[in-house]
Amino acid sequence: MKRRTWIASLAGTAAVVTGAALTVNSTANASVVHAGTSARTVNAIHATTSDSTGSSAKPTVVLVHGAWADASGWTPVAERLERDGYTVKAPPNPLRGLTSDAQYIANYLKQIQGPIILVGHSYGGAVITNAAAGNPNVKALVYIAAFAPDKGDSLASLNGMQVAHPIPAVPAQPSSFPKPDGTTGTELTIDPAKYSDVFLDDELPSYEAQAFAAEQRPLSLDSVTEQSGTPAWSSIPSWYMVAKEDHAIAPDLERFMAQRAHAHTVEVDGPHLIMFTNPQPVTDLIERASTATVH
Repeated sequence: MKRRTWIASLAGTAAVVTGAALTVNSTANASVVHAGTSARTVNAIHATTSDSTGSSAKPTVVLVHGAWADASGWTPVAERLERDGYTVKAPPNPLRGLTSDAQYIANYLKQIQGPIILVGHSYGGAVITNAAAGNPNVKALVYIAAFAPDKGDSLASLNGMQVAHPIPAVPAQPSSFPKPDGTTGTELTIDPAKYSDVFLDDELPSYEAQAFAAEQRPLSLDSVTEQSGTPAWSSIPSWYMVAKEDHAIAPDLERFMAQRAHAHTVEVDGPHLIMFTNPQPVTDLIERASTATVH
């Protein structure tokens, strides 16, 4: 099965992460654990991460993918969670606009009974930040190399922040598409020749990386420019994984967003599509959030 994910700086379309002004201290207001480098053996979380002793029923884990990807990118994590007794759902993220995408996922969540652990990767983090607002069943938010916007932020404004260690602009290629109202919209795809570097840090065999690039779903420019609402992380406990080798979202920007959300934070050596290359520490973090919030 295939998988992939998304963005940070949008070449020629949104602001580029430049400069070296914002130095982020990721330890303030967030607990940080540093993990090792092996994609198959690393365990980013200390102590209890699995509720396999069979106490009460486990919550439903909802996995929301980002742009230039689809839900199958969660396959290695979903398999592990299901093996550990969790019900897992991975709905499609429309990628047509932050407001409408969040409404779609919010409606999806309302149809789930019982407690929910809501997980977002990349652009999916911005979606869950808005979709979870006002839903008492969402017990924890988990951000995996993801955007965690505050009220009034857009992906463009976050990407435009100056960080200590900026990354190159993501090579996004614009194209047009017809909107339902008859107007013409702009959507973005990653240059297939650059996909492996941006999303995978060239960690996978070329044939797998090429499949990811071929199957990527485009992101509407509206998703980049629309402003975020009141963040769900202001009232729901959050966890955050920083991908230390991320070439799509600057790791310093990830640390800043995690700190601002007062998230329990771990750092793992891995690329942007870290839930595929490093599925075990991602699974561990989700299960840690479950154990801490659902009793």
